[in-house]
Amino acid sequence: MTSDSPEQLTLLRDTVRRSRTKEPAPITESLPVARVAVDVSLPHLDRPFDYLVPEDMTAAAQPGARVKVRFAGKDLDGFVLERLAASDHDGKLVRLRKVVSAERVLTPEVADLCRAVADRYAGVFADVTRLAVPPRHAKVEGEPLRCDQPVPPPVSTSRSEWSPYPAGFLDAVARGEAPRAVWTAVPGADWTLAFAQAAAVCVAAGRGALLLAPDARDLERLAAACRAVLGETGFVTLSADLGPTARYRAFLAAARGSARVVIGTRAAAFAPVAELGLVAIWDDGDESYAEPRAPYPHAREVLLLRAFRQECAALLGGYARSAEAAALLESGFAHELIASRTTIRAAAPSVHIAGESDIDLARDPAARAARLPHRAFEIAREGLKTGPVLVQVPRAGYLPSLVCQTCRAPSRCATCGGTLRRTGGSGPASCSVCGRPAVDHRCPECGDTRMRAAVIGARRTAEELGRAFPGVVVRTSGGDNMLDDVPDAPALIVSTPGAEPVAAGGYSAALLLDTWLMLARPDLRAPEEAVRRWFNAAALVRPARDGGTVILVGDPSALPLQAIVRWSPEGYASREIEDRRTARLAPAAKLAELTGPAEAVNDLVSRLRDVIPPAAGLEVLGPVDLDDETVRAVVRTPRAQGTTLVRALKEAQATRATKKSPGAVRVQVDPPSFG
Repeated sequence: MTSDSPEQLTLLRDTVRRSRTKEPAPITESLPVARVAVDVSLPHLDRPFDYLVPEDMTAAAQPGARVKVRFAGKDLDGFVLERLAASDHDGKLVRLRKVVSAERVLTPEVADLCRAVADRYAGVFADVTRLAVPPRHAKVEGEPLRCDQPVPPPVSTSRSEWSPYPAGFLDAVARGEAPRAVWTAVPGADWTLAFAQAAAVCVAAGRGALLLAPDARDLERLAAACRAVLGETGFVTLSADLGPTARYRAFLAAARGSARVVIGTRAAAFAPVAELGLVAIWDDGDESYAEPRAPYPHAREVLLLRAFRQECAALLGGYARSAEAAALLESGFAHELIASRTTIRAAAPSVHIAGESDIDLARDPAARAARLPHRAFEIAREGLKTGPVLVQVPRAGYLPSLVCQTCRAPSRCATCGGTLRRTGGSGPASCSVCGRPAVDHRCPECGDTRMRAAVIGARRTAEELGRAFPGVVVRTSGGDNMLDDVPDAPALIVSTPGAEPVAAGGYSAALLLDTWLMLARPDLRAPEEAVRRWFNAAALVRPARDGGTVILVGDPSALPLQAIVRWSPEGYASREIEDRRTARLAPAAKLAELTGPAEAVNDLVSRLRDVIPPAAGLEVLGPVDLDDETVRAVVRTPRAQGTTLVRALKEAQATRATKKSPGAVRVQVDPPSFG
C-alpha cells in the first residue's frame, strides 16, 4: 500500500474543508449597504458605520432592526439606521454578522430624536439609544400582533377640565396644528383628567399623544383618568417600574401602532408613538425628570425637541412654573395658558404667613421664630373639625449648608451666588461653586457676620402633634411609607415634600413648616424648588370659600413665601428668570458641570479654552474639591453661544479619548441642581 504524497494530502484537506464550510450568501442587489449605529460610547466614534447586507438578511435588516456587526475585532450590537444603494466609505466593507431581531424598534423619528438629544447634551448616540429602546425580550416579540385592529375611539369627548382656560390650545390640537403652551393649572384642578381629555382630542383628530407624570403615584392617577376617558385599551403605560417584560410589551404596542396614547414617567419620553400629535408633561420642575445616566437628558427638553422636530403640540403643565417654562414664554416658543385672576382667587385657599401681622405678634411674640406658632395650632384645630389637615415638613438628609446666625437667611457667595459651606473645623467658609473663601461675608438681610449650619430634617413632628392633639389620628407619608390618598375625615397627615397624598374633597387646612430650611438647601435652585413644593401642597387644600386655609411658618418678607400668599406662580417665575439672567445661570446662560480627577478636569478646561474663541464669552468657575480624588468645575457661556460650548465639549472629549488621556470626566450640560 502506497502512501499519499504531501501534495495529495494538502489537496484532500482543502477539499474536505470546502465541503464542510458553507459558502457565504451573496450580497443583496437591492440597497446592499446598511448604515448602522454601533453600540460604542466613545465620543470619537460617535457616527454610523456602513456594512454590506447579505441576500439572506435583506428582508430582516430594515431600518430600526437590531443587528450584530464586527467592530474593532469584536461582535457588537447595533441598529440599522437606513439602507443605501452605495457607501461613501473608500475602504472595504464587511458584512453584517446577523440580524438579532427584525422588529423595527428604533423608528426614524426616534433615531433623529436620539441624535438631537446627544448633540444637545454633548453625549453620544449609543448612550441615548440605551435610554430610548428597552432591552429585547424574544418571547414578547413572538406574541400575536395587534396592529391590524383599529384604534378604539375615546370613551368621552368632554373638555370639562379645560373650561377655565382659553379654548385656543385644544382647538388647534383638534385641527392637527402644533401649538405650544405653558399651562398654569388653577388650584385643585384635576390635571390627570385634563391630560386625558387633551389626549382624547388628539386621538379624535387621528394622531397620537405622549403624556408624562413625575412618579409612579402620579402615573397611576393618570392611568385611572385615561381609563375613564380613553377606555381600557385606548392607551399603554410605559415605565421602568413595570419590569422588563411588561415594559417591552408596552413599548412594542406603541411601536406597532396598536396604541395611540402612551403615558409614563421619564422612561417614556422616547416612546415610538405613531403620528405623534401631542406631548405633555406635568410639573416639569420635578427632579425625577432628570435622567441620572449619561448624557443626563431632562425629559422636558426631550419632549420639546420632539415637538420641534416632529411638528406636534407641546404642553407643560403645573400648579407652579419653572424658570425654564418662563424662558420658553419669554422667547416666544410657547404661549401662556392660564385662567383669569377671578377664577384663580375663587379656587385658591386662604394663604397666610405666621407672624405676618401685628396682631399675630401681639398674641404670640415668638410667631416668627417658633417652629409651630400659636396661629398654626389654631388653624389646625379649626381644620380638624371639618376634615384632614396636611402638615408638610422638609425631609431629613439635606446636605449641610450655612445660614445666618440671626435671621437664618441662606449664606451665599458675593461673587457668584453659590451656597457657602465649611469643610473643615477652622478657617473661613468657602463657595461650593467657585471655591472663593468668604473672608468678609456679611448677611445682606441683617448684616450679621456669623453663620451656622442649617438644621437637618424634622424632629419628631408626628409625635409632637400627637401630643398636642390627643385623640386625633396622625399619619405620616414619606420615604418608604407613601400614602396615595386619605379619606375625608379628621386626621393630621404629616408628609415630606412631594409625598403628600390626595385627600377626598381636599384638605381643610395645610401647615407648611420649616420654610427657611427648604430655602437654605445648598442649591441655587432651592427657592424655585421650595415654591414648587409649596404650590403643589397648597393646591390640595379646599378653596377659601369652603374654609380652606394654608399657613406658612417662615419670614413674612421672603419673596418665595409672598408668591404663595398672592398665588402668583407666573410672577415668581418671571422674577426668577431675571435673577438667573443677572447671575448668568441656566436657562439664561449655558452651563456645563465637569467632574473628575483634577488633572483630567484641568486638561478638559484647557482644551475648551483653546477651541472656544474669546468672543464666545467662556467663563470657568472652579475647580472645587469634592473629595480627595474628585474636583468639579463649571463652564458657562451666554445662551446664544450654547451650541458653541456643547460642540467644543464634545470635540475636547473626543480628542482626549483619541489620545487616551488619563482620567474620565463626567460632563453634564445644564445640570438640574447646582450647588
